[in-house]
Amino acid sequence: MKLALVTGANRGIGLELTRQLLGRGVEVVAACRSSSRELDASGAEVIPGVDVTDDDSVEKLAEAVGRRSLDLLVNNAGILTRESFDDLGFDRIRQQFEINSLGPLRVTRALLANLISGSLVVIVTSLMGSMTDNTSGGRYGYRMSKAAVNAAGVSLSHDLRAHGIGVLLLHPGMVATEMTGRRGIPVEQSASGLLARIDAFTPDQSGTFLHADGRPLPW
Repeated sequence: MKLALVTGANRGIGLELTRQLLGRGVEVVAACRSSSRELDASGAEVIPGVDVTDDDSVEKLAEAVGRRSLDLLVNNAGILTRESFDDLGFDRIRQQFEINSLGPLRVTRALLANLISGSLVVIVTSLMGSMTDNTSGGRYGYRMSKAAVNAAGVSLSHDLRAHGIGVLLLHPGMVATEMTGRRGIPVEQSASGLLARIDAFTPDQSGTFLHADGRPLPW
């Protein structure tokens, strides 16, 4: 692997994936809306001002990548808000669809010319998008937007297969980040698990939904 691009790379899982990829000698294009001190110090090629909900912004990202080939595209940028049935907050739900569902699709389409046979597109999704696993309700926007991006990832796996491009849907686990209120496993452990799944990827896995620890997950 020579070149990877990670969205949402300024903090949390995206930042740790960037660090671990760099530690392996992989060049990383780190895309984010706003950079962070940690990302600036990482040694990655930082491209700030990237809003995955905006076509023009994503096109500028593609222009910054230029003609370089991407071995790995990690669609990690995401947002979580906490709607209940009594407080649906439809504007918040729409925002989660724009970022969590349409964002990966928009970025992947914009960077299609940079993906070659053998490239891998990763969507960092969530088990909360599983309808089978939903035993508690709530979190309407997050659950719905992650279910939608799971559907998009499966469609992408079919559409990109003829080009030799794989697609993998990965659940990072419950990770101690700002999104989760610092509850869960260390971000280093999650990122290491995600990279292990990437390392082990074979074309027959394209379109599958896996936990960072390797377990297949229910839709």
